[in-house]
Amino acid sequence: MSPLAPQPTRRVAVLGGARVPFARSDGPYATASNQEMLTAALDGLVERHGLQGPGAVGEFVAGAVLKHSRDFNLARETVLGSTLDPRTPAYDIQQACGTGLQAVIAAANKIALGQIESAVAGGADTASDAPLGVNDRLRRILLEARRAKSTGVRLKALGKIRPGHLVPDIPRNAEPRTGLSMGEHAAVTARAWGISREEQDVLAAASHQRLAAAYERGLFQDLVIPFRGLARDQNLRPGSTPEKLAALKPVFGLDAPGPTMTAGNSTPLTDGAATVLLASEEWAEARGVEPLAYLTAYETAAVDFVGGDVAGGEDGLLMAPAYAVPRMLERAGLGIGDFDLVEIHEAFASQVLATLAAWEKRGLAPVDRARLNVAGSSLATGHPFAATGARIVATLATLLAEREGPGRGLISVCAAGGQGVTAILERT
Repeated sequence: MSPLAPQPTRRVAVLGGARVPFARSDGPYATASNQEMLTAALDGLVERHGLQGPGAVGEFVAGAVLKHSRDFNLARETVLGSTLDPRTPAYDIQQACGTGLQAVIAAANKIALGQIESAVAGGADTASDAPLGVNDRLRRILLEARRAKSTGVRLKALGKIRPGHLVPDIPRNAEPRTGLSMGEHAAVTARAWGISREEQDVLAAASHQRLAAAYERGLFQDLVIPFRGLARDQNLRPGSTPEKLAALKPVFGLDAPGPTMTAGNSTPLTDGAATVLLASEEWAEARGVEPLAYLTAYETAAVDFVGGDVAGGEDGLLMAPAYAVPRMLERAGLGIGDFDLVEIHEAFASQVLATLAAWEKRGLAPVDRARLNVAGSSLATGHPFAATGARIVATLATLLAEREGPGRGLISVCAAGGQGVTAILERT
């Protein structure tokens, strides 16, 4: 075969995952950096899967959304601070809330093409240790002073500094193109799709109850690494019920009648990190490791949430999976009924419900709610932006393996910037 001829792709196995419990911002992890959390998750994976040896892993790919300048080489610095072989190559990736899943896809592509045999993918984010930008007016003055050719000119530039210039630029959870927060965007979409408060609270309560049940039956025994005094996700409220959630006041969409989105049916700001181990079948077999599942398809999409049909709900900020999933299923020759489990990232309960409605509008069968987020999702675990995709991949693979037979799972993750990342896991 010519070396330039297309090479056959290989199946990519998901072998396991490790993450720290997710914590509410400004809580137990308030002083933990992205690197510290990601290193803890990676070390947990290394220990549980015996990855300490030279060349044990071909590559490490991870990212963060809220990054300090010190995080410019986050993945590589994490490797150097971990128990993984320091000769392991690493690089960063970022696609907002889709970062963790995109990291998995990037690593999987190299394994599928035979470029590497194994990889670790993941992500971390801290809303507690968010970077504070230098006031832009102060930044310009400091640059002017740096460029000065003499002490006099430098002092003249520095003399322009005023007290107001010392106020930092506080990070905002808002889209640069619209100035609206993700919650406000989701509220517009909820109104457009007619999503009721009651069904949002029912979904949110189920997320907490199912996550609690999953912990109780030991699902996360090999997935969650105790960290800074936490052994479970701090946001988990096992006693959540629709009735209790109904007592909370709306916090988004207050500019229109009948707001429905509350702190209880929206994901809180969260700190945490997660990792996933991926490999070729040959690598797994050589080490006597049975794959939990295989990553067989993935698709991304984006919507025009600025100039598109936002009011009608078609192009809401978090609606890209409504386009990505039908395309992916058509390419794979599958329908919703072919999936035993469906994992939809719960940025907001309303966004999950709007996505389900949009899939049906695009010709997909209704999702059986008994198969949806069966171990809870982001409303219960919390959502450290870049870590969520890796959390979902590891959890879904474990759930499929738990079934002890063939199975198929669908992953749908919405992301800031009007983007979406989706994937399919299978167990044969």
